[in-house]
Amino acid sequence: MKILYVTSEAVPFCKTGGLADVAGSLPPALAEQGAEVAVILPLYDRVRVQFGDRLKFECYDYVDLAWRHSYCGLFSLEQDGVTWYFLDNEQYFNRGALYGQADDGERFGFFSRAVVRMLDHLKFWPEVIHCNDWQAALVPIYLKDDGVREDRYRSIRTVLTIHNIEYQGRYNPFVLGDLFGLDHGWADDGTILMDGDVNLLKGAILCSDAVNAVSPTYANELKMPFFAHRMESIMRQCSNKLYGVLNGIDMKLYDPRTDGHIKKTFSAEDMTGKDECKAELQRMTGLRQEPHTPIVAIVSRLVSHKGLDLICEVLHDMMELPIQMVVLGTGDQRYEEFFHWAAQQYPGRMSVNLDYNEALSMSIYAGADLFLMPSKSEPCGLSQMIAMRYGTVPIVRETGGLRDTVQPCESWRDAGNGFSFANYSSGDMLHVIREAVYLYKDYPDVFARLRQRAMAGDFSWARSAREYLRIYSTITGIEWPVRKDTARVDTARGEEEAHPFEEAPVPVETAPAEEPPVKTASAEEPPVKTASAEEPPVKTAPVEEPPVKTAPAEEPPVKTAPVEEPPVEAAPAEETPAETAPAEETPKKTRKTAKSAEKSGEKASKKAGKTGAKSAKKGTAKKKKAE
Repeated sequence: MKILYVTSEAVPFCKTGGLADVAGSLPPALAEQGAEVAVILPLYDRVRVQFGDRLKFECYDYVDLAWRHSYCGLFSLEQDGVTWYFLDNEQYFNRGALYGQADDGERFGFFSRAVVRMLDHLKFWPEVIHCNDWQAALVPIYLKDDGVREDRYRSIRTVLTIHNIEYQGRYNPFVLGDLFGLDHGWADDGTILMDGDVNLLKGAILCSDAVNAVSPTYANELKMPFFAHRMESIMRQCSNKLYGVLNGIDMKLYDPRTDGHIKKTFSAEDMTGKDECKAELQRMTGLRQEPHTPIVAIVSRLVSHKGLDLICEVLHDMMELPIQMVVLGTGDQRYEEFFHWAAQQYPGRMSVNLDYNEALSMSIYAGADLFLMPSKSEPCGLSQMIAMRYGTVPIVRETGGLRDTVQPCESWRDAGNGFSFANYSSGDMLHVIREAVYLYKDYPDVFARLRQRAMAGDFSWARSAREYLRIYSTITGIEWPVRKDTARVDTARGEEEAHPFEEAPVPVETAPAEEPPVKTASAEEPPVKTASAEEPPVKTAPVEEPPVKTAPAEEPPVKTAPVEEPPVEAAPAEETPAETAPAEETPKKTRKTAKSAEKSGEKASKKAGKTGAKSAKKGTAKKKKAE
């Protein structure tokens, strides 16, 4: 299977968020499963600087976008069994930042148009194009638009992954033709128009063959107004092609046994290294050297949907507990100012780092004891998986991927791998934090077992890759080998659904054909063929029973006619002698009964005829009197 993965960022080339982690890990995982995979993304300035010596120039072409006729170069790089393609145009991509430019719509409109234009220059013609978020949302639309004129584009199937539906690519509808080069009919029929704006994500959802959310829970949440950002009706409309596949992490990259970015390596069997990592974290961030005080960590963008309002409400109550706190991230000014002020209120107990520092983030994952993620919404979340990998127990709100990855601790039966709360409430969050600190301080053995269960979780991309291959197989019709452990669970029915290309188990279908012997015997008896094949012989021969049951006096002679047939045909003595014995012992009674039934039937019919004639005469007489 040939797959082209389209993304605006990917590790290790460029990164601003979780999309880069996914785009850097999923394609190699697909390649390990045997698929032929290529990734295409813009050639940003930072990529050229860091990887320019490894890039191979393939070719160049010109891309038409509305009235613009622009140069596009194609570079490639082979790594991890994947071909990485980079689209070059310095006017659009030689910028200091990946996003946040005034012409982002034009930039990524060119990127999507160039992806379709440069297909001829790739080493294979893709069977599936997998697009990510609004930056690549125009690719399925351009394929539909070009497919009207060229048949070859119709063979390509498209998948759209929604990493965060909050970002939809909304623009003024009057720039549809001038900016994106699309006919106004795309807006007139509502395909790409929503709430009076051009909505690129909506158009991609409607045009794609499959839509995927980054966790099963988030896929269901997208049908709800609170999470869908006014797109819930579109998601419900496309629910038949909506999937939810949980993201994974690079288990080799995030491995405390081999990670060279932390103070000392450790494992679930030997946690002494984590104690040294904790001491190093306290030294780096200016916290007091208290080995038995739990460190609560936050590594996050400082924005509203991360649940930071809950922390602001009860921070003082949290700091009354015997804990230390470390925060790393940047974001909205109001949150940055709040945490900066809080760090001044609790010197030596709270460290705030308003920055994005990859080395410091790994030290936090390795050295902290608890990881706090009270998100209002979280499509998948990778931080909680990384934290568990390094033995840092997560405290999360049950939403999106957090609910799918963190099972609440039940210490009485040694179950769960973290702590969670359901309601978006600061009181509920504070209660769970207290529970976690209490367990850490008073029951270290129980907490140690909880930590080991968290570290034992399998968040590799292998399973996720197999689920994506199932989606590709479904939309293309190309059979792909899938292991049994990847059978999708139908949550509505609570049962596993077989893969559409797997053969049904033979014993289930063939077993009824072998049983019971009564069915095979009935096939040899002509009279029994007219009866139900599933009924026992007792029910198939009621006419042979005593006259009281089979021949009432008022029954018409037509119904009793089968009794005159030879008894040998109705019930052979060889098959069921016990049941047919009464018919052989009293043949005379049966004949007498039949004759008496016929006579009584004739008498009844004559009597009925006389009665009818009398009533007719009376009616005629009454009619004459009336005249």
